Amino acid sequence: MSLGAGQAVTVVGIGDDGWDGLPQASRGELLRAEVVLGAPRQLGLLPPEVAARRVRWPSPLAPAVAGVIEEHAGARLCALASGDPMFFGLGTTLVRVLGAERVRVLPHPSSVSLACARLGWALDATEVVSLVGRPLASVHPALTAGRRLLVLSADRRTPAALCRLVTDRGFGDSAVTLLEHLGGPAERRRDTRAALLASPVPASPSPSPSASAGDDEDDIADLNLVALALSSGAGVPHLPRVPGLPDDAFEHDGQLTKREVRAVTLALLAPAPGELLWDVGAGCGSVAIEWMRTHPACRAVAVEPRADRAARIARNAEALGVPTLRVVTAAAPAALADLAGVAGEPDAVFVGGGLTAPGTVERCWEALRPGGRLVANAVTIESETALARCHAEYGGELTRLAVARAVPIGGFAGWRPMMPVTQWAATRR
Repeated sequence: MSLGAGQAVTVVGIGDDGWDGLPQASRGELLRAEVVLGAPRQLGLLPPEVAARRVRWPSPLAPAVAGVIEEHAGARLCALASGDPMFFGLGTTLVRVLGAERVRVLPHPSSVSLACARLGWALDATEVVSLVGRPLASVHPALTAGRRLLVLSADRRTPAALCRLVTDRGFGDSAVTLLEHLGGPAERRRDTRAALLASPVPASPSPSPSASAGDDEDDIADLNLVALALSSGAGVPHLPRVPGLPDDAFEHDGQLTKREVRAVTLALLAPAPGELLWDVGAGCGSVAIEWMRTHPACRAVAVEPRADRAARIARNAEALGVPTLRVVTAAAPAALADLAGVAGEPDAVFVGGGLTAPGTVERCWEALRPGGRLVANAVTIESETALARCHAEYGGELTRLAVARAVPIGGFAGWRPMMPVTQWAATRR
């Protein structure tokens, strides 16, 4: 859709304290506006002296933004956003649609800033996960004992669901602070443990502002944030974001890039924030999943011909906190023909299966962006021969990886070698 070249929007961050909490500059913009866009709750915070026409954003919002802005072309526009509009907020959407030069942002303290102020937590040392419009499983990679975590809730059901996930992972003893209506007259803080909030008890008729037991979901405000000081019990698996998760962290049928080889593979693939990986012949999805776990902005597509394995990849992605992993159930190289147009050009490609299928490596190489990395692993003589041809044509490095693990032999221990892996890695110039 073509937007009027001169159309601009002023985005005003507003807190739960409403008009009283706005600085003079923000009030002035709203008083001068001809149209104010916002959610019903936000529009309801404005006093009668704001004479502008009040327009509710449709739902879902993102696909409708351009049309709503175009509809009010020529009017003096303001848009209301909760807290800081550039922090998981409306401001980032409007900048993406209109361009930064046509969006003026007047921020308010975010709920995260307010939470850290209430808790005495250093904002720069606290991890933040938003579950607003995002799957609950997205929190998995952030669960590390000893860390502080702030979770932005989608609604009143989020805290209990979050604490059930946390408890199931072995972090049920974690201290939890439930913060509702931060910065507003109805602000409330409640302290409890994850295991208690995971199994809520009926709320009392008149709960105290600092209740410390489990709470019924009906007694929790939709506008809430959950703070966790993460603590795990003995025997809880340590699942860091550094590549090389234990093999048993994945559900698999034997088609798995083993831990030691996987760590080397990902080191050569070199994931960076925002980059896209194609995992071709993905097996159980271990490489794509670990790629995405390195940073929330990393993306991946897993290509796997067998439907049962594709379903397994999806389960692994959910369990390990990257539920947005895209799974394509099709065989290479045919599956790669239109993949760049659908999923985007890859920054890196891993070929774990299908090396001997004519055209697979060629299509992967052609799809790579300049500077993109391709890594392929082979365990059979036939696939190793294919890698030798790739090395001769495209350059790069060939490496043989041999790993042995100690296993019991009677009352002693000995080395059991794994199948050696030939690895080819190259960068497209």
